[in-house]
Amino acid sequence: MIGVSGVRGVFADTLNPIIAMQFAASFGLYQRASHPDGNSRIIVGRDSRTTGEAMLHAISSALLSVGCDVTEIGIVSTPTVLLAVEESDAIGGIAITASHNPPQWNAMKFVDADGMFLAAEKAAEFLSLAQQPVNWSAWDGMGKLSRDEGAISRHIVKVLSIPWLNLDAIKARKFKVVLDSVNGAGGLMSPQLLRQLGCVVNEINSEPTGVFAHVAEPLNENLGQLEEAVKFYGADLGFATDPDVDRLSVVSEQGRCIGEELSVALAELFVLPKLPGDIVVNLSSSMISDDIAARYGVKVHRTKVGEINVGKMMQKLSAPIGGEGNGGIICPSVHYTRDAIAGMALILGLLAESDKPLSQIVSELPQYYFAKDKLSLEQGKMDAVIQAIPGLFSGYQLDQQDGIKVLGDNFWIHIRKSGTEPIIRIYVESDAPDRSRRICDDTITRILSI
Repeated sequence: MIGVSGVRGVFADTLNPIIAMQFAASFGLYQRASHPDGNSRIIVGRDSRTTGEAMLHAISSALLSVGCDVTEIGIVSTPTVLLAVEESDAIGGIAITASHNPPQWNAMKFVDADGMFLAAEKAAEFLSLAQQPVNWSAWDGMGKLSRDEGAISRHIVKVLSIPWLNLDAIKARKFKVVLDSVNGAGGLMSPQLLRQLGCVVNEINSEPTGVFAHVAEPLNENLGQLEEAVKFYGADLGFATDPDVDRLSVVSEQGRCIGEELSVALAELFVLPKLPGDIVVNLSSSMISDDIAARYGVKVHRTKVGEINVGKMMQKLSAPIGGEGNGGIICPSVHYTRDAIAGMALILGLLAESDKPLSQIVSELPQYYFAKDKLSLEQGKMDAVIQAIPGLFSGYQLDQQDGIKVLGDNFWIHIRKSGTEPIIRIYVESDAPDRSRRICDDTITRILSI
């Protein structure tokens, strides 16, 4: 799959080192042309997937062979790659990760010089050029390779420097935390952060083997082991991340997942009393952000799905907090990208200021319920189906900036092509679980009738 989210596929099937080299070399040439000041450094990091080392060598080789200097930063989170680019003189970066996809997948995510993913226009321009033959450098035009072992430490320091984070108050609580890193990159950094925050940490699935202990996406149905561990250890809460540590899910002290949609909401609850300002989430994020924003007299702005879209709008508005409802918290004082360890710190900050356990904080919030589904269709048929969907919902208010969002009475439906899989996603939210499921099922029936 090739798109603004990067290039991804099943290794040894639709993705291999030769394909990776083509795109990496093209990216290096594109970034050098975009930054003709003589600097040519690209930062490269990867998650723990078993194919990551082969991808890393192929990508670094390709970049060196088009005259780019390469700094490898090891097995790190995607936000660590982004932050490393932002805080350096590098002209770009590549994160080697397929995020929540199964372990047989891998991918390349392309980072601009500002430490954010390529904007849609630049990504489209680069990807069109990537189909052309590569102009390899001669022997005297090779780039230089270096390694940086300090990227994780600097990332943790940046999180601990969030201005309104009361480190002493958090440390005084000595929170008991269970951490599930799903054998991804998080096992190398999340425990470090939590222990520096004074937490007693019990780790499960921390070894960065790339052989995931369960389905990698941090959804409720995949986190039964974490729920049981929280109850077993009598923990205050549990944290789960995806393999590249940009999404965060939370389990309460009762050993129950609270839902990935509430991760951003909890961050909003912590930040907005200290720094009021309009917040930004994507079109598929919960209505609960509207309720929280109203509590503090600010507005919610919604963007297309994709952290680059949310991040750019947050920059424009100087938003104090935001993110995506899949557990992707964006804390601008760290950087304008989804960051699970920043989210952990904000949620611990919220708990440190409260006399209430997490379950009570959640129970006092408005209750909304999601139903999520997907349809696999032939790639060539997807556009025709998407174009026909508005006719199925005549009489409703429609938002078509990203697929089709149907706005109803205390419910919404969002239908869009996935940027990471060959599917159509259907998200529904309403004020009752059975209502959401019924609306979702009805939507699928309507789409299949096209």
